[in-house]
Amino acid sequence: MQIDKLRGQHLDELFEAILSLKDKEECYRFFDDIATMSEIQSLSQRLQVAKMLTQGATYNAIEEKTNASTATISRVRRCINYGSDGYKIVLDRIMEDK
Repeated sequence: MQIDKLRGQHLDELFEAILSLKDKEECYRFFDDIATMSEIQSLSQRLQVAKMLTQGATYNAIEEKTNASTATISRVRRCINYGSDGYKIVLDRIMEDK
């Protein structure tokens, strides 16, 4: 599995830091400090692309709504189809909460 390539002490510490955040406000504050606005927007965009793909949206509709490139949309699609199910886990959970 590709996820094994990611594992390591530094990444474990980053994930522990993220998991320690208690609410959206703390998330906003932490991500404002740790990442550029462009990096944060790219992550947000990928999640929106994944959401739209799982809802059956076309590449054209996704590109129009999110401004994502077709390369980004294709990469997210590959992750959904062949990845570690990370998008599925998150999207299932956030849809449960709505």
